[in-house]
Amino acid sequence: MVSCTVNQSDIDAAKKILKQHNQEHILKYADELNQAELSKLIAQINDIDWSFNDQSGNKRHDIGIVEPMDAHPLNAIKNNYEEYRTLGIEAIKAGKLCLLLLAGGQGTRLGYDKPKGSFNMGINKDLFIFQLLIEHTLDIIRMTDTWIHLYIMTSDINYKDTTAFFKEHNYFGYNSDYIHFFVQELNPTTDLEGKILMSTKSTISMSPNGNGGWFSSMNKAGLLDDIFNSNLEWINVFAVDNVLQRIADPVFLGATISNNKMCGAKVIRKNAPDEKVGAICLENGKPHIIEYYELSNKMKNQTNPDGSLAYGFGVILNYLFPIHRLKETLNTKMPLHIVNKAIPHIDENGHLVNPDSPNGLKYETLALDLIHEMDDCLVFEVDRSREFAPVKNKTGVDSVDSAREMLINNGYNL
Repeated sequence: MVSCTVNQSDIDAAKKILKQHNQEHILKYADELNQAELSKLIAQINDIDWSFNDQSGNKRHDIGIVEPMDAHPLNAIKNNYEEYRTLGIEAIKAGKLCLLLLAGGQGTRLGYDKPKGSFNMGINKDLFIFQLLIEHTLDIIRMTDTWIHLYIMTSDINYKDTTAFFKEHNYFGYNSDYIHFFVQELNPTTDLEGKILMSTKSTISMSPNGNGGWFSSMNKAGLLDDIFNSNLEWINVFAVDNVLQRIADPVFLGATISNNKMCGAKVIRKNAPDEKVGAICLENGKPHIIEYYELSNKMKNQTNPDGSLAYGFGVILNYLFPIHRLKETLNTKMPLHIVNKAIPHIDENGHLVNPDSPNGLKYETLALDLIHEMDDCLVFEVDRSREFAPVKNKTGVDSVDSAREMLINNGYNL
């Protein structure tokens, strides 16, 4: 709990930090703040990881030599299905797999001001996104007769609502001893010149550090010691958006182990050259995911001899990572993706501004960059009609409506 008593030495120390980083304006209104407000602001200053805006080299590197990458296709998976499934089940029973759900987002784009995972996909009954994901995981729990540790990354905005929602619904039948909630780290936002923005006179404008920040956030939350001191070897990372995805999939795990790959990525065949999914490829000979907006028109439309898209396998944010290699990345500075955004803030006169167009920068790390830290990757194709129903929009493409239709097509009673 932050102390509400601020000494002059605390203020002087904060001023010294801000001067080092050319951000003295943060304390511009210090004389107008009460003790509680000033204490909170100084705590924010002391908590900033100033490397978020390090100009010396952790910005996202220029893309190198990019080439298409083959996938482990559906027919090959089908031919080795029993072998992969057996290997995966054995690994789960031996306690080698844990799970991470990325659930820091709100349902804003769905017209819903609560955690996206608590959105109700049901029509005639309740069927929440969190519920669907837990039920998919319980399928594997029953198959292996083994509880699997599930880590859930929330945000500072939705932590309380998320934990209360799970408790209210009795964790949807999951053993609560195996569910661990934590909060994603935040980075300050800045204007286009790198000056940190203030959301109020006493509060720095902060933004989640991207879906690649989950491992450092777990470390900050003190969760990694138990993982490193356990039998765990693999972590299955997945996002809250996809209501049809298979979690703790023993076939996926077994295939990654059987093929001696360092990591795995579930992919779908793109339904069009410009589909808005990241494409898995090779960059300088290493696995890499190139965002759809980074693909040139030539790359988007490039085809293989059989007419299929050369960059035709899109990731669905369902990955397998090895614990031991992730441990090494804690000492690696992840590249930053700097994103132009419209960011509410107070101006130099202390007045609130709600811009209509991008006025500032957010600093994010992305899970796709962890793939590039691995030596190789099993590109594991899945049937999009059975495993890909993203909920990103209220209507239209990748929407509540389209996901509901796909759920019904897969036998769900809504």
